[in-house]
Amino acid sequence: MIFIFFAKTDEELSLVCETKNAPSKTINREDGWRAFKIEGQLDFLLIGILAKIAQLLANNGISIFAVSTFNTDYILVKDNNFDSAIKILSENNYEIK
Repeated sequence: MIFIFFAKTDEELSLVCETKNAPSKTINREDGWRAFKIEGQLDFLLIGILAKIAQLLANNGISIFAVSTFNTDYILVKDNNFDSAIKILSENNYEIK
């Protein structure tokens, strides 16, 4: 999967991508993240999907970085927490593929 997310505000430009695709000259950079995708297109009327996942992981000491697109959400966790995050979600009836 190729994942590149770009955001521009009046204060910054943010790029989220694989380390190998990152520009060599950056002001700030943090490597070591892994992502998983919330499967399926999420209707805007659905409430709390991302909040429930974030709360489950937060309750287990895992912080997230969430990126949302029109179709779905992506959740990034630090590499050293990835396996734990997947296990926690699986144990709470989230289907992991």
